[in-house]
Amino acid sequence: MSSAVEEANNNHVGQAVTTTRDVNAVLIPIGTPVTIPAGATVTITQELGGSYTVSVSGNLVRIDGDNADALGLGDAAPTAAADMAGDDTPGSVDEQEIWTVLKSCYDPEIPVNIVDLGLVYDVHVVETDAGGNHVDITMTLTAPGCGMGPFIVDDVRAKTLGVAHVSSVDVELVFEPVWDRSMMSDEARLQLGMF
Repeated sequence: MSSAVEEANNNHVGQAVTTTRDVNAVLIPIGTPVTIPAGATVTITQELGGSYTVSVSGNLVRIDGDNADALGLGDAAPTAAADMAGDDTPGSVDEQEIWTVLKSCYDPEIPVNIVDLGLVYDVHVVETDAGGNHVDITMTLTAPGCGMGPFIVDDVRAKTLGVAHVSSVDVELVFEPVWDRSMMSDEARLQLGMF
């Protein structure tokens, strides 16, 4: 996803909104499920990859895009989770398309996609006997104890399953080699002010 598209998707950042209904969320960084009650005032801090990071009562939480209506941002946005069944239709998968969809996955605390952060180590596509395609993804996290890891992995799996002709996905979370800032793209370091 280009920076221009990311900026366009961030058009509500900094906006304080009142929740229109109870909404399920996940406490950042520990990953504990919470419910934000209707009528709560939240401030949108990040709007990337189809989800929202909001500040509420001094805490950061992640809200899935399918709950955008609870933030007063229109109808619920479709998410890749709706495509979790996979696509068994015959056809090849362009590995570059997988890398492109992975650029729409974000750590809810960091406004840089997981590819530019250097968290994705490998993508491998294999044709299955049934005619579909299986995708193996090897990735890591910025910190081994990150409570948001399962949510990032689920996002990676769901979005990859949304690619045409992908029938199954395995995401392996590894911590060797250990991630460090040198794995980030130049664009990511510039965006985060790490030059």
